[in-house]
Amino acid sequence: MNELTIYLIGGGGLIAGIFAGTVFQKMRKLSAVQLAAKIREDAEKEAAHIQREAKVTAKAELLKMRDEVEEELTERRREQFNIEKRLNQREENLQRKADSIDARIANLERKDREIEALRERLSGREKDLQQSISKQIDELERIALMDRESAKEILLEKLKNEVKNESGILVRDVLEEAKEKAERESRRILTYAIQRYASDCTYERTTATIPLPSDEVKGRIIGREGRNIRALEAATGVSILIDDTPEAVVISCFDPIRKETARQLLERLINDGRIHPTRIEELTKKIAKEIEENVFSAGESAVLEAGIPGVPPQIIKLLGRLKYRYSFSQNVLQHSLETAYFMGMIAAELGLDEHKAKRIGLFHDLGKAVDHEMEGSHAKLGADILRKHGEAEDVIHAVAAHHEEVDTTSIYDILINACDTLSASRPGARSMTTEMYLKRLEQLENIAHDFKGVETCFALQAGREIRVVVNPEMISEGEAQMLAKEICERIEKEMNYPGQIKTTIIRETRSVEYAK
Repeated sequence: MNELTIYLIGGGGLIAGIFAGTVFQKMRKLSAVQLAAKIREDAEKEAAHIQREAKVTAKAELLKMRDEVEEELTERRREQFNIEKRLNQREENLQRKADSIDARIANLERKDREIEALRERLSGREKDLQQSISKQIDELERIALMDRESAKEILLEKLKNEVKNESGILVRDVLEEAKEKAERESRRILTYAIQRYASDCTYERTTATIPLPSDEVKGRIIGREGRNIRALEAATGVSILIDDTPEAVVISCFDPIRKETARQLLERLINDGRIHPTRIEELTKKIAKEIEENVFSAGESAVLEAGIPGVPPQIIKLLGRLKYRYSFSQNVLQHSLETAYFMGMIAAELGLDEHKAKRIGLFHDLGKAVDHEMEGSHAKLGADILRKHGEAEDVIHAVAAHHEEVDTTSIYDILINACDTLSASRPGARSMTTEMYLKRLEQLENIAHDFKGVETCFALQAGREIRVVVNPEMISEGEAQMLAKEICERIEKEMNYPGQIKTTIIRETRSVEYAK
């Protein structure tokens, strides 16, 4: 090939390439436009689709909200209807009640008018009756030849006797019924308390007697020209009786501590054998110190045994002094502990304060520790001592009232009286001399004889019962019960005795006729 051909072919190729490139570029531009148009068309379709879905969704939400609003409105209309219905019912009820009240008011007004009319008629009838009664009274006075005042006195006297007789019978029946119930319940409580407590029996102690090995010792106790016995009496403050009892020395003193000091002193002197004034003074001081320690120890033991906290040392010491004090042969400290036990048990049974009851029981005879030194009854002295040491007022009052020297104000006042008697009157608690026993029986019979209408009387059962025979013409059946009550009241006022005394009135009526 020549060069021209080559040039022609190369130029043609170049022209063809340029033309092909131009065509390719035009074709690329055409496809991009088409692609953009398609994308826009798809976007418009998608937007139209989304718009249609949004419209559908919004319409559905709108319908749903409309349904909810309509449902709520329906519910509110229903509630409003129910409220209106209830209000209408209440209004109807109120109207009915108002009508009923109006009817009642009208009925009451009608009854008031009827009562007023009846009152006027009764007033007229009363005036007529008064006039009629006045005429009848005048007629009766004319017939009976007796004025109104005399007839009234006779009628009142008759009514008085009848009422007295009937009241006596009524009082007897009521008292018998009350006594049966009270005795049954008190017997149960007291039996329960006694069954839970047991103590030793006591024996009679009136003097302190010291046995002597021989009469020679008695002479040594007296000493030369009586100097030893004078030293004994001066050191201890007691009276020593030498010649009353053979081979024995009797000590007499109101102070139980001094009496115990003298007893221990004589026993030690007799055992030691050295009896002279110097030795007596030395032993007296030693024994007095030992007894003082024993007194406090006894009081402390009693407080611990009763379970009572917070007791001042001064009161503990006074309680310990009761260890050497006896009443009707009964040890007063032991008696106080027994009373405290009974008080605690019965108080627990009755639902009362058990600790307070025990405190009252232990302190009730505290005044007996000083009654030989101070004026006044032991109940009053004990209350004064407790008041000085800041004891509770109800405890103080119960101690003062345990012998009924002051009025009772609480159940503890009555309970301490009963428990004190219970401890003193239990079997074996106390003993009594024959002279005192006979004196009490005589006093009991004399009290019954002092009453009008009593023919004779008999004290029975060791003074625990008195039977009184009365004149049936002077004492009626109703008056017999009143007489028994009056005798009991006087016995309670004038006598001092353990337990209780039963009073029985015997009234006999005999009807005698003779057949001729």
